[in-house]
Amino acid sequence: MFWKTLDQEKRLYLIAALVLLLGLAGSIVIYLTAGDDPKAAVGYTIVDGQAYPIMPEDSRMYRHDLQVYGGKYSVAADEFLRWFSSLWHGQTLAFTITVITLLISLGLFFAAKTTPPDPKH
Repeated sequence: MFWKTLDQEKRLYLIAALVLLLGLAGSIVIYLTAGDDPKAAVGYTIVDGQAYPIMPEDSRMYRHDLQVYGGKYSVAADEFLRWFSSLWHGQTLAFTITVITLLISLGLFFAAKTTPPDPKH
């Protein structure tokens, strides 16, 4: 019954606030529980007692072979695809969800602000 008493503008404001609240809460949970452990490491290097993974795309041989077989476009495409796929794993996913949540809620807030008044209310 509560939902029917609200006009469209107030409904959109309420939905935008819920999207913002749930999205930010979800991203905080993901950030606190997710780890960033690389699974595709070909080895590790130790600097000052700290182990750092060596990824295949960091090696000169990998980049050379990629450029020989596919050219500079292949190297650029590989870098873009690795960056884009990294957005959906680990703690980076929390930041991705935060940005998406902010964009959706801002869009809903803007839609609510530009909604014409409801003649029924």
